Amino acid sequence: MRNKLVLVLTTLLMMLSSAYAQDTPNSCQARRIFDQAYNQVFGPEGATLRYDVNIIGIYKTNGTIWFKGKKRKFEDAKACSWNDGTTVYTYRKKKREVEIYSAADNKSDKHSRKFQFDPENFEYGVSEESDGLKITLKAKKGVKGIKEAHVLVTHKTYYPISVRIKLAFIWTTIKISDFQAGGIPDEMFRFPQEKFKNYKIVDKR
Repeated sequence: MRNKLVLVLTTLLMMLSSAYAQDTPNSCQARRIFDQAYNQVFGPEGATLRYDVNIIGIYKTNGTIWFKGKKRKFEDAKACSWNDGTTVYTYRKKKREVEIYSAADNKSDKHSRKFQFDPENFEYGVSEESDGLKITLKAKKGVKGIKEAHVLVTHKTYYPISVRIKLAFIWTTIKISDFQAGGIPDEMFRFPQEKFKNYKIVDKR
């Protein structure tokens, strides 16, 4: 579930880079905002944010995630994961063990197929809200997977505030805080092997 939630967050944020131009001025504005918001999250200097996830009130969790190019790191109450772009190291706190995966074939992200995103499968729009700009993505008829998404960004900087996505009939809400664009060192994504010398290592590559 945890990897699924991180993947949901990453997928929705990456949507910001992929919106195609539409026919209306509103759709063109939505694309422009998406592009600028994407650059805030996935720029060359990286970004970090805290996420609070609520799946229709049944499941709640929170954590922090860092991005920089293909590199990722996340931490929550149950696990920490470092992805240096080549290898993924996931520390399971309860088991006190470290799992190792190939970044190119990360079997820990078994839910990834559910969140594949093709920008041509959606229609885009933007509306003014009291607390930001809401970008709406609606899947075209017959499209599977994500049916609808609402991405709220700040008025001036286009920093992400929240994301709501609909898969089938279930809505997932992700609130974003402590967002920082840039200033993320490469060292952040290095697995601190020296701290886990006495832990069980499970190599799943």
